[in-house]
Parts: sequence; structure tokens; C-alpha cells
Amino acid sequence: MEQDLEKLRSSAAEDIAAVSDSRQLEAFRIAYLGRNGRLSALMKQLGTVAQEDRPRLGKLANTVRSELEKLFSDKIVSLAGQAVRAERPDLSLPGRRTVNGRVHPVTQVMEEICSVFAHMGFSIAEGPDIELDYYNFEALNIPAHHPARDMHDTFYIGESTLLRTHTSPMQARVMEKQQPPLRVIAPGKVYRCDSDITHTPMFQQVEGMLVDKHISFADLKGVLTVSLQKIFEKELAVRFRPSFFPFTEPSAEVDIECVICGSEGCRVCKRTGWIEILGSGMIDPEVFKMVDYDPEVYSGFAFGMGVERITMLKYGIDDLRLFYENDLRFLSQF
Repeated sequence: MEQDLEKLRSSAAEDIAAVSDSRQLEAFRIAYLGRNGRLSALMKQLGTVAQEDRPRLGKLANTVRSELEKLFSDKIVSLAGQAVRAERPDLSLPGRRTVNGRVHPVTQVMEEICSVFAHMGFSIAEGPDIELDYYNFEALNIPAHHPARDMHDTFYIGESTLLRTHTSPMQARVMEKQQPPLRVIAPGKVYRCDSDITHTPMFQQVEGMLVDKHISFADLKGVLTVSLQKIFEKELAVRFRPSFFPFTEPSAEVDIECVICGSEGCRVCKRTGWIEILGSGMIDPEVFKMVDYDPEVYSGFAFGMGVERITMLKYGIDDLRLFYENDLRFLSQF
């Protein structure tokens, strides 16, 4: 039996050297280490040898088993290394062109707007997308059952929480914590139950406010006229029309000359030569009272603009939904 074990050891070393793939390796395992393999057959013969020889032959058999198992495991590692080397790239092949991603056009315009106002001394404030009813409505002079709430088509989460319908809640949040003078813009996502060619359920807004002593409507007109001309990078004509917003009084819609036709009249401006761009107004004294500002001492103005609308006008895009379809042919133009 000792000679048979030595022959098995020698034969296994020769056979494992000839193994070149996983299929042959599995065949080796079955032949030598399997339940009915050659080593198992020899182990069964231990019961037939002399009693005094069993310890020595049993130890030899275990040593041979350990050697065979090591040969098997070493071959696994060797074949794995060969596979890795075979997968190495051919460095002589020509390289593949890497296509870099680009900043989304709405994000580009958002950053441009923030940069314009930052250069005018405005700081940036950010707040939660899930807002309290108090900050979204009541603190802005829109109490419960106020008809202006119907303008917002609100996504309610609970009785007192909702997805903010504008970033104006940051006006109240900032004024609660800081005293005038204030120059703040609040960019971010807002949500409304609305979806068509010019509206989406989620869109981007930039709201802003300036509060100090002796602030007038003339200051509002000056800041917005300069900022719009910088955003569109041209000397635009700007006009202000009377309007209504619950948190500003007086209020005004702001129009710019049509950037598509140059005020000549086209489909985009409905042949008027003007395009509505944002809403604005002097902050209502009732809003100041909610944050313990004395309206006899302080005054200020607020404004809000939709970033997608400005992006459409800057780049001549006629369908808002293109921004969110993730068509690389469209996005790669910016």
C-alpha cells in the first residue's frame, strides 16, 4: 500500500501539470479526490493491512491527501491568474473617445441668475422642499380660505405640511432670524399640480427680496431692469404692469421685449412684442408684522421668476418638457 500511495503522489503531480482549463481541473479532482476517486479507494484498504502498520500508513495517506489538495488549490490560483492576464487590454488598439457630460441648461441659467444677483450684493438662502403651511401661506399674508391659495394647486402631504409652491417661504424664514438691511435670493425647486407644454409639476424658481429703510418702487425697478439685462446679456426694454399678489402691495408683473422677434411681434409673444417674465412688488406691511418688523421704519420689495421660462427664452426653446425628457441630442447642445 505504501508503494501505491507513492505512485498516486507521482501520478497526481504529472496529471496536474497537464491541466490547462477548469474542465480538466474538475476531472482531476474527481479522479483523485472524489468520493470514488483513487485516494478514497486506497484509504479503504487501510482496514486490511497489519495492525502495527496502520498508524504509519494512515499518516502517509493523510499527507498524500494534503499534497493533492494543495496541488488542486494551487492550480485554481494559477488558472485564475491566466484568465486575468488574458483579459488585459491590447494597448496597441486605438483609444475610445470619452464623451463628457454637460451641465443641464436649467442649472446653467440658475447659476447665471444667482451670479448676477450675487454681484449686486444679494446673499443666497436655501430652505426645505417640504414646507409648513404657515411659511408657505400664512406668513405671506395668505390665510386659510384665502382665494389666492387656489392659484397654487398645492400638493398637500398632511394637514400642516406640503410641497412648497414657491420659494417665497424663505422670505419669512430669513426675516424671522435676521434684522434689516437684507438682500437675499432663494433659488430652488417648487411643486404645483400642473402639467402641459408650458408647465411641469416640479420646476425651478428664484425668489428675492431687499429690505431696508427708505426702499421705494424705484429701487425695485432699477434692480430688476439691470438684473434682467445682465441675465439676457443685452439692453432689453422692460415694463411694469399693475397686478396682485397677496404678499406685495403694490404689485407688478414685469415684461421684457420679446427676445425672439425683437418686439416685432411673433407667435411666442402673441404678436404683442412683450413677454411676461416675473412677478414683483413692495412687501406688504402685514408680512412685516408677522416677523416683528416695524412697517413704519422698514420697507422693501420682493420678486420671483421661473428659471425654466427664462431658459426657454434665452435659448429659443418652445416646449418646456424637453428639459426633462433626458434626450442627449437635445441636452448636448448646451
